[in-house]
Amino acid sequence: MLTCYPLCDSSTSQVFLVRYPYLFFFVVPLFGHEMAVVLSNVNSEAGHQKLNDYLLTHSYITGYQASKDDMAVFTAFSSAPPSSYANVTRWYDHISALLRSSGVTAEGEGVKVESSACSVSSSTPAVADQKPLAADEEDDDDVDLFGEETEEERAAAEAHAAAVKASGKKKESGKSSVLLDVKPWDDETDMQKLEEAVRSVKMEGLLWGASKLVPVGYGIKKMQIMMTIVDDLVSVDSLIEDHLCTEPANEYIQSCDIVAFNKI
Repeated sequence: MLTCYPLCDSSTSQVFLVRYPYLFFFVVPLFGHEMAVVLSNVNSEAGHQKLNDYLLTHSYITGYQASKDDMAVFTAFSSAPPSSYANVTRWYDHISALLRSSGVTAEGEGVKVESSACSVSSSTPAVADQKPLAADEEDDDDVDLFGEETEEERAAAEAHAAAVKASGKKKESGKSSVLLDVKPWDDETDMQKLEEAVRSVKMEGLLWGASKLVPVGYGIKKMQIMMTIVDDLVSVDSLIEDHLCTEPANEYIQSCDIVAFNKI
């Protein structure tokens, strides 16, 4: 039997202690989407740690795909984060790769970035004004990352393509190393069958690596597995959504998450 005990009550929020046989956990419900996630200054050690903890359970700043919220937080970094913060590094490299290929198109839910903190709120439909970090950044307002290609850019691209073709050298595609969390349905799931289902997914540019089982709790274990991908041939999101979380693999796999994403 599921029982909820209110711990506090106010006009804006409630906190409940939820009791289920052998389990106790806290629930903080959202009413009217008024709750917000506040991330400290992303250029400080404390900010790195808080964002790293936040991205442990989130692939993106808001929602389930890259959005302008991610781009706003990304631009708040003065430099790439330290590699010791694995979740931040994975997210930073992923957004950096998307920006290079102009792959961020979702509108997002709204984000405000200030000099000391960034606040994400789903109740704000538009991105608030951003305080300039430096005087020379005012010129960046004229840069449109998603604008149409100009005649000069098109001509330069055609000239580069012609030069590559003339030299007879094929452009090398970048590679990335990805660590996945693969979670079973329950403690009765056959983890050997789960691993076989994962490794049965084969495609050009995908190479599966080492794997290990990691205890989660209550007798449940998840599998962590490494893979190397060719960036131009394999999309990690498509791999998860179209292969690992669909039949027949989803008989054993409940969900997949990206733990680390690093360029090679």
